Parts: sequence; structure tokens; C-alpha cells
Amino acid sequence: MVFRRRDRRSFLRTIADFLYPRGGWLRAFHYVKHRVRRLPDTPERIARGIFAGVFTTFTPFYGLHFIVAAIIARCVRGNIFAALMATFFGNPLTYVPIGVISLKTGYWLLGTRFDEVKHRSFLGKFVDAGADLKSNFFALFTERTADWTGLNIFYHEVFFPYMIGGLIPGLIAGAVCYYFSLPLIRAYKNRRKGAIKKKFAAIREKAAKADLTRKAD
Repeated sequence: MVFRRRDRRSFLRTIADFLYPRGGWLRAFHYVKHRVRRLPDTPERIARGIFAGVFTTFTPFYGLHFIVAAIIARCVRGNIFAALMATFFGNPLTYVPIGVISLKTGYWLLGTRFDEVKHRSFLGKFVDAGADLKSNFFALFTERTADWTGLNIFYHEVFFPYMIGGLIPGLIAGAVCYYFSLPLIRAYKNRRKGAIKKKFAAIREKAAKADLTRKAD
């Protein structure tokens, strides 16, 4: 296939590249920025796509961020590819502060708190929810009784507060990125448009001089 890697990465190499790209996060950031600026769309639609992607990183739908970002971009009439690229705002360096901010905001809005003593630690609630999913799946094909206790605790103490709490910081972060990116994208596209016009003008001038030379001969 045309886009298949020549050297297939191992599973550990894939995980390592996700946690820290070979060129570093700064290089990855500049690559995403370069790709977004060169998108063939209006600055307004690109900026709305960036808003959708950044906002999505504050939602608890991990593994589905691309889908959620595309749906939100569609709703706000933004560029879908810009939304997909902007989801890289959420990465191993930012997921922890994003999660903490979203959860604490959710607890504050709902008037609840994280009960680590009564049930389990934060990581333990994830483990319990995963164990319930696995156990209840096999219960469909056996006589085992389904137990939703772990999932119920996870939903009320992690997922739902995260979902509610991520709305406000997500809107703020998305709006900030929108208003910062819009003038930058406009300036870049105007500068690029001017450079293209100068290039074509130079080509036409060169062609005109060559035509005059041929006529003179």
C-alpha cells in the first residue's frame, strides 16, 4: 500500500511514540499548526473547527474524540479536518490537568465530591468499571448474574461529573483558541495569497519578456 510504513513499529514503540513523539512535542505542535493553516477553507470555518476539537478534549469520551469533534464541527459549521487536528490539544501532557479541572468543576456544579474512602481510588474505579463490562459481557452467554455496581459508581463519581464539569472549561478553552487562531489564520492566508499573486505576476512578466525577445529576433 502507498501509505504503509516500511518499518513496522512494535506495540511498545507505538505506545512510546504516543507518549512522546520522536521529534518531540514542539515539533508535533508545529506540524499540526502548519497543516491547519494550509487547509483549503475559510479562516472562520477553520477556527470553528479548532474550537470543536479543543472543546472535545474536555469530554470524557476517550477513544471517541475524533467522532465527537467531527459531530461538533458539523453542528457549528466548522472545518472537520481542523477539528480532528485540534483534538491533539489533548495529549499525555495535558490529559491530567484537563481531567482534574473537569472533575473538580463537575463536583462543584453538582455539589458532590469524590468518595475515595467509601469505595475505591480513582484508578480503582476505572478498574472496577472495566471488570464489570467484561464480566457482564460473559454473563450474556452463561448463567452468571450481571453486576453493575462498579459501573454505577464509576458513572456517578467519575463519568457524569467529568462530562458536566468539562463543559465550562471546554467552552472557555475552545473560545480562547478560536479568537487567537482566527486572526493568525487570516494573516497567514492573506500573506500566502499575496505571495502566490507575486509569483504568478513574475511568471507573466518573464513570459512577456520572452515574447518580446522572440519578436525582436
